[in-house]
Amino acid sequence: MKNRNVFFALALAILLLVFGVWLLTFFRSTLVTKRLAAEDGGTSKQSFAAPSGRPFFNPPRPEDAPESIRAEVMLGYKIMTETKKYAGEYVNNDLSCSSCHFDGGRSLNTISLVGVGATYPRFRSRQDYTVDLAMRVQDCFQRSMNGVAPALDSQVMQSLLVYMQWISKDIPIYAKLPWALPKDLGNPHKPDAANGDKVYADVCARCHGDNGQGTPIAPPLWGDGSYNAGAGMHRVSTFSVFAWRFMPKNAPSLTQEQALDVAAFVNGKPRPRFVSTGPDKIKRVIPLPEGK
Repeated sequence: MKNRNVFFALALAILLLVFGVWLLTFFRSTLVTKRLAAEDGGTSKQSFAAPSGRPFFNPPRPEDAPESIRAEVMLGYKIMTETKKYAGEYVNNDLSCSSCHFDGGRSLNTISLVGVGATYPRFRSRQDYTVDLAMRVQDCFQRSMNGVAPALDSQVMQSLLVYMQWISKDIPIYAKLPWALPKDLGNPHKPDAANGDKVYADVCARCHGDNGQGTPIAPPLWGDGSYNAGAGMHRVSTFSVFAWRFMPKNAPSLTQEQALDVAAFVNGKPRPRFVSTGPDKIKRVIPLPEGK
């Protein structure tokens, strides 16, 4: 009887532990999911909960990659999360890929990279031509990392591509990704940098530093250590979407108006200028046919 009671107690403890981990994960993603649902009429939650004809957010773990590509996938993940250590020769600031793509882009609580391997090439208005995933990664290094574009045949580039292909496993080609971020908040509020200064001091400075210099738990937002003036985050529209969706990290609480204001404040601060380290525009030798 004594052994039976011990077995029952152990089984109950394991059950409570599993339930506790699930509950914590659920509540950490609830705020982000609610904000996604608010944008698309309440359908987003179902998009992440079960496959119902739309892409299902269930990225595989890097360590579960097939043996033939596992080393490349693992290196790609390390480059994403420890960029300075594994790709430092291409970085000229204090950011890492995970500054914007938390956990290597495998989370819903960030700018997710799940699906990018299936949805590139894409037309980009910035360049006014279609780019593949490698060119997009090069752009990130030049702009967000204020660095140098890795060569297409470099170990860094190939490992990143293999990693992003792996975490996009089972996503249909050119599927519409429900978790993809919109280009802007669609809010008519005019960004107020003066109010953004107050929002920054009240909400952001505790993690990013009083002068935007960054801290051990959050990256710099302006100055030499931050992204340059050519980065996507230097657009108020992009920064405000990120801030509203995900900031403060793990407990997003800004209103859309506050997000727009703090975006204007941060992007009004000095930062490195953008200098291209590679071809900035493809010269079309043959004109593209007009669409009908």
